[in-house]
Amino acid sequence: MFAPTSRGIGKRRSGGLISRRHRERAAAHPTTIRACQRRAFVAATTILSLLLFADGARAQPGNDQPLPIQEIADGVYVYQAPHALPAPDNAGAVGNAGFIVGRDAVAVVDTTGSYLAGRRLLLAVRTRTSLPIRYVVNTHVHPDHVLGNGAFATPETTFVAHKNFPGALTARQERYVAAWQDLIGAEAFAGTTVILPTFLVSDRRELELGNRLLVLEAWPTSHTNTDLTVFDQTTGTWFLGDLLFAGHVPALDGNLAGWLSTIEQLKARKVARVVPGHGPAFMPWPDAVSAMEGYLKSLQADVRRMVRNGGTMQDAAAHAGASQRTGWALFDDFNPRNAVAAYHEIEWE
Repeated sequence: MFAPTSRGIGKRRSGGLISRRHRERAAAHPTTIRACQRRAFVAATTILSLLLFADGARAQPGNDQPLPIQEIADGVYVYQAPHALPAPDNAGAVGNAGFIVGRDAVAVVDTTGSYLAGRRLLLAVRTRTSLPIRYVVNTHVHPDHVLGNGAFATPETTFVAHKNFPGALTARQERYVAAWQDLIGAEAFAGTTVILPTFLVSDRRELELGNRLLVLEAWPTSHTNTDLTVFDQTTGTWFLGDLLFAGHVPALDGNLAGWLSTIEQLKARKVARVVPGHGPAFMPWPDAVSAMEGYLKSLQADVRRMVRNGGTMQDAAAHAGASQRTGWALFDDFNPRNAVAAYHEIEWE
């Protein structure tokens, strides 16, 4: 279970696992102590992970099975999540996730919504490669994309995210943990931890996997204030995270005008395929964004009209965006919230 420290984030320690005798023996060889620490940390983490995983696995059939994945391009794999709310039977695995395999290492893009689901994603990685997982990239701060991080926590793995991510997650972690445990249940939530990234992207950065370059870009506030995209130059595959929804109605947690502006910039790019945060495993670009852009523009126009005519926030929640209902899963779960968020934004335009 998540156990906050005085700083509010679960903290890992490995130095105390190395005996004094081993330290003395390694004094003349600095690399030896680092190797001992690494081995001890991995052993302790593995034992703890197995215990925590077992707690949740007993009640959930198939928890020892890898998540189903598709190879959508050479060395690029995606888990396509169902359009569903987090629940015990899915352990929070309701956001798309994937991984990219280079010559020397692997990068995972999002980890789904619990330790249990993240563990199943890790098992899926291991069905395809034994290479080290060098990076875990979080496309944004939402729990259905980041609460599986703990399954990938080793000294060899660097966690990567938008520059705003640490502040956003720190501010929300207690709420996320409480809500997610309530939604998926204590057994499915067992072992889930909150992990902050140490590699932050403020504009554009690159990751090298060995003959495979990934380009990371941080975007202005759109779906959230932590949106980050991952582009695989080798195959022209672009992981957009929740900057793109398909089939699952979009969720607005950032800035509606900013999201529409970002969409215009995204559409100008020529790529082979995109991976949405929710929707099919891959889609053609820019056709993939048409439906979502239409929904967001309709929502914006409806709320502007209501504000102009003296409509209330309750009016917006009940009626804004209603014409877009057809074709979207979970419309009634998300559209009223989107309308309220849009109302707060637009009433001050």
